[in-house]
Amino acid sequence: MNKGLNRFAILVACVTFCLIIAGALVTSHDAGLATSDWPLSNGQFFPKMVGNLFWEHGHRMIATTVGLLTIGLLIYVHVKEKRNWVRRLGVFALLAVIAQGLLGGLTVKLMLPLPVSTAHATLAQLFFCTTVSLAVFTSRSWMEARALPAEGLLVEEKASLPLRYYCTAALVTIFLQLIIGATLRHSATWDQRPPVELTLAHIGGALAVVIALGSATVTVLRRHKGQTFLTRPAMFALTLLFVQLSLGVAAYITRLGSPNDPQPLNPMVGITVAHVACGALVFATTIVLTLRVFKVLPGQVHDFELASRPQARA
Repeated sequence: MNKGLNRFAILVACVTFCLIIAGALVTSHDAGLATSDWPLSNGQFFPKMVGNLFWEHGHRMIATTVGLLTIGLLIYVHVKEKRNWVRRLGVFALLAVIAQGLLGGLTVKLMLPLPVSTAHATLAQLFFCTTVSLAVFTSRSWMEARALPAEGLLVEEKASLPLRYYCTAALVTIFLQLIIGATLRHSATWDQRPPVELTLAHIGGALAVVIALGSATVTVLRRHKGQTFLTRPAMFALTLLFVQLSLGVAAYITRLGSPNDPQPLNPMVGITVAHVACGALVFATTIVLTLRVFKVLPGQVHDFELASRPQARA
């Protein structure tokens, strides 16, 4: 393990998280078209950042920083990392951040079309989780983790679905919910009512996330007490889920009143941005949990059961 590489991967993940917050601030302030050109802002690299241009150009500056850091991370990975699949993940991260930048430019050039804006927000979440995954794969805890003994898992795993199924289902459900949430956020500005159909779909998605992630985390805590490698991210994910639900309710209440406001007010902006940020953390924490489950739990417990049976005599 290379400590410098791991710390640099953590840095990239943290700055990417800041970028998600910056993007949410642009949307909440309705600042996506503060300037009509791209990649310049009002024809300048460093324009006077006043009004909504502060949010939009600030977002672009952070995005540029993330892009440069990703290039540095790719070089660092290829110099210090021997695992080819980690190197390939570094290449994917660079391709993702390039695609993200192009989508950001298209949102401006095409005047914020809903499909492009939604894809831009969704890819931001995927890129963030890619950087989180790189931080996980280069960490000491990942390197030192060993598969749990299959003998102790056999009775628990064969009685119900394997834990990796629960975690994968939770991960997919959260990702779909993020797509719905991004579509809802970009479907109406602060001075318009959000579409009822999308709002109901987002509420239904929240219920699905509660069931899927709740089942995964409770199963981890029940089956693997004392295994902090698994229980710690499970507790984080469960705690963040409760916070996210509370923020979702608060965001909905403040958003209902925003069309009557003269401009986007701080309570609505702050709560909505916190809701987006917490959603990213829930997704990232669930990815960490899922990766760790795949790392230490046997892939096929039933294979062990068959192998452990005495051979029939001829």
